[in-house]
Amino acid sequence: MRVVFMGTPDFAVPTLAALLESRHEVVGVVTQPDRPKGRSGKLHPSPVKEKALEADVPVLQPEKVKDPAFLPELEKLVPDVIVVVAFGQILPESVLNLPKYGCMNVHASLLPKLRGAAPIQWSVIDGDKESGVTIMQMDKGLDTGDILLVEKYTLDPKETGGSLFDKLSGLGGPLLLQALEQAEQGTLSPVPQEHEKHTYAKMLSKALGEIDFTKDAIVIERLIRGLNPWPSAYTHLDGKMLKLWDADVKAQEQTLAAKPGQIVEVGKDYFTVQTGRDLLVIRSLQLEGKKRMDTEAFLRGYSLTEESILS
Repeated sequence: MRVVFMGTPDFAVPTLAALLESRHEVVGVVTQPDRPKGRSGKLHPSPVKEKALEADVPVLQPEKVKDPAFLPELEKLVPDVIVVVAFGQILPESVLNLPKYGCMNVHASLLPKLRGAAPIQWSVIDGDKESGVTIMQMDKGLDTGDILLVEKYTLDPKETGGSLFDKLSGLGGPLLLQALEQAEQGTLSPVPQEHEKHTYAKMLSKALGEIDFTKDAIVIERLIRGLNPWPSAYTHLDGKMLKLWDADVKAQEQTLAAKPGQIVEVGKDYFTVQTGRDLLVIRSLQLEGKKRMDTEAFLRGYSLTEESILS
């Protein structure tokens, strides 16, 4: 098939790589315009653009795909199918209806669960036991199209947003190639989504990472893992931001007089924090201005007492 690939971030790159290595012809790549990065504000290409240029594939970078000037450029590529992976814009019907086999989306959740911008991180935050990748036939809604193929993945008990990102990004390419094969053979069996069961994965923000210690320890521990490595879960210690990278939940057998956020025990390689329910045992952290480190290294250089409060 003649394939146009639409995608932007790191997550999309393994799927593009799988297409480039397949018998299909990637005739063009559409990605977001170069964006400023770092303190210098210098424009940087998206990871997908870098991969496309490396493979000598033509790149289009419309500010908006709804721009009337974009469609003729896309039509010139004469795609049989458009593959979309974390592109970052809603496609108009003129684009959706252009290719023979329509537009196929590689989505990092088991649709209809977790439609939207950040399904990987929210799967961890929500405490899901299972996630996966869905190949969806796109329609004009937000992740509402028919399901074509699904690959499931069982989360590790210590799964982070970063580790799940890596695992699911590797599942997309092989599953997509299966979908293209079946599309050519006419054996695809689209299944409408159960729309009444849908959930939404809202976009991540740094503010989301601020820890509320009145919540249950299990909820906080999942937040820490889900927001690792970005945007990270954090609190404050002695007026400085303290990022928490790894923690365990400890069942609380008796009620203590401690307030949520109060440190109730300091060991050699850990400290324990009171939450709204049960205790949170901190294993890895990063104080503002310092590198990430395990708690044992932190406690060697920082005097922490059981009266200390995280807030």
